[in-house]
Amino acid sequence: MAKLSSITRAKAIVAILAGCTLVIPAGAAQNISVQRQYQLGSQNTATADPPVPRPNTKPCFVQLFSNYLFEDYNSQSFQYTPPTACPGPWAKVVFVGNFAVSAGIQYDRTGNIWIGATNIWFGTTPEPMSNFGPTWHVERDLTDYSSLFTTPQTGTVDIFNIVNSQYTGIISGSTALEFYPLANGQTAPRTADVVLPLSAGPTGGTVALNTTADQLAGTFTMPTNVEAAYLDVYAQGQSSDEFWYTCVPDDVATELESCTGTAFRETEISIDGTPAGVAPVYPWIFTGGIDPYLWSPIPGVQTLDFIPYRVDLSPFAGLLSNGQPHTVALSVFNADSYFSATASLLLYLDSGSTQVTGAITHNTLSAAPTPVVLENINTVNGATVGAVKVTSERTYIIEGYVDTSHGRVNTEVSDLVNFSSVERFDISSLQYVQDITQDNDLSSASAVTDHGTTTYTSQSFGYPLNLDISVAYNSDGSGVQTTKVNQQYNTTSSVGNQRGEYDSTGSNVVTATDMLDFNSSGEITGNTGQKSSQNYSFTSSSPGGDQCYDRTIRAANGVLTGVQNGCSSQ
Repeated sequence: MAKLSSITRAKAIVAILAGCTLVIPAGAAQNISVQRQYQLGSQNTATADPPVPRPNTKPCFVQLFSNYLFEDYNSQSFQYTPPTACPGPWAKVVFVGNFAVSAGIQYDRTGNIWIGATNIWFGTTPEPMSNFGPTWHVERDLTDYSSLFTTPQTGTVDIFNIVNSQYTGIISGSTALEFYPLANGQTAPRTADVVLPLSAGPTGGTVALNTTADQLAGTFTMPTNVEAAYLDVYAQGQSSDEFWYTCVPDDVATELESCTGTAFRETEISIDGTPAGVAPVYPWIFTGGIDPYLWSPIPGVQTLDFIPYRVDLSPFAGLLSNGQPHTVALSVFNADSYFSATASLLLYLDSGSTQVTGAITHNTLSAAPTPVVLENINTVNGATVGAVKVTSERTYIIEGYVDTSHGRVNTEVSDLVNFSSVERFDISSLQYVQDITQDNDLSSASAVTDHGTTTYTSQSFGYPLNLDISVAYNSDGSGVQTTKVNQQYNTTSSVGNQRGEYDSTGSNVVTATDMLDFNSSGEITGNTGQKSSQNYSFTSSSPGGDQCYDRTIRAANGVLTGVQNGCSSQ
C-alpha cells in the first residue's frame, strides 16, 4: 500500500499502487495522428482536448523515435532528417506522440523532447494502477517553428524514470512530425525565420530556477534585420514548488503546516538586464498531485501537454538588430526550489533588407512586482483558523520602432497583470482544512503601425483555480481526505484593422472530487465518490470561416462514463 505523508500543503499526497505488466505502444508514426476514440467504461487516460486542425494536403511523416523505453535517468537521442518528399515551405507542421506506462508502481514523470537545443514538447505522464497501464496521445502545432526543421539535427528525449523492485512501471513512447505541403496556389504562413533556444546546453535540457535571483539566460548575436520577436516561455513547478499555489507567507508557514514564499509566482523576462515582459505561471497539477484518484482517467488541464506563454518582444527588434550580443533571460519571482524552465526565442526578419535600425521609445515595466500580503490567522484552544490573501497588480507599456525596407514599423505592447489568492484554514487535532481561491489574469494588447495601417491585437488569459482540501482524522490517526478541484484555462483574442476584425474564445475546465481513505500508518487504503469532468470549448471567426469546438467528457469511480459534443460541425 502507498503511505500517506503528513497532510500538509508542502507534502501533497501521491498514491503509488502495486503490480507489474509491461505494455509497449504499438506502432508506426502514421497511425498515431488518428481521431481520438473514447471507450465508455474504460480506465484509460482520456482528455477532451481537440486534435490540431490539419490541411487537406497529404503529409510527409518523419519518425523521431519508435518504441523507446524509459527506465532510468539517462537521456535518449534520435536523429532528425527533414522530409525529402516535402521540402517546404509547409502549410502546417504537427508533432504527434503516443505513450504508455505499464501497470504497476510508478510516479508521474516530467518529459521533454528537443530538436537540437530547442524544446518541442513539455508535459508529464499519468500514473499506472496495479492492474492497468494507461496509454495517451499528445499533439502540438509547431508551424511557427518551421525553420527549425529545415536541417538534419540530433534530437533528445528526457523522460527520467526509476524502474527497480519497488517502482515497476515502465514508460514507453513513439513520436513523429507531420509535414503538410502547401495546396496549389496557397501562400505559405508567416513563420519564424530563426528559432533560438534558451536551455541547458546544445542538446537541450531545462534549467532549475531555485530562487528569485536564478536566471535562465541565452546570449545571442542575432541577425541584423529583425522585424519582430517573441519568446515562448515554460516555467513548471517542481519539488518544493510543485504545489506553489498552496504556499503561505513565511511567518505563518509553521502554524499553517504549509510551504513558504506565499502563493504568488510570476516569470520575469529581461533583455540585457532591462525588464522586457511578464509571463504568468500556470498551476499545472501532476496526475499524482493532491489525490491521484482525482486524475484518473481525466488528467488536469494541460497536464500531459503544457502550453507555453508567448511574450511579445517586438518593441526591442531594433535593439536586437544592432549586431551586438544580447542576453535574453527569465526568472521566477518567489521561486523556492524549484521551477523547471526553458524558452524559445522566435525571430521574424525583414526579407527586403540586411540591416534595420530602431530603438525603444517607452518602457514602464518595473524589474519586480510588489505583492500585497494580508494575514488574519488566530489560534484559540489549539485550533488555528483564518485566511491569508496575496495580490499583485502590474500595468506597463513598452513601445519601440524599427526602420525596415518597407518603412517604419512601430509596436506598442500594453499589459495588465492581476493576481489574487485567498487561502482559508481551519486546523485542529481532528481536521485540516485548506480552501484556495486563486485567480491569475493577464490582458495584453499590441498596436503595430506599418505603412500607416495599424493592426490591433488583444488577448486575455485567465487561470482560475479553486482547490478545497478537508482532512478528517479519527482518534487512531486514520481518516479521510475530501478534495474538490476546479481548474481552468480561459482565453480570448481579437485581431483587427480597417480591413476587418476576427475574434476567438477558448475554455478548458477540469473539475474533480474524491474521498481518500488512509489508515493510522498513513497508508492509502482506498477511495470513494470519485467524479470528474472536462469541458473544452473553442469558437473563432477568421477569413477561412467560423470554427466551433465543444466537447465534454465525464468519469466516475475511475472510468469514463460520458462523452458529449456541443458543436454540430464536430
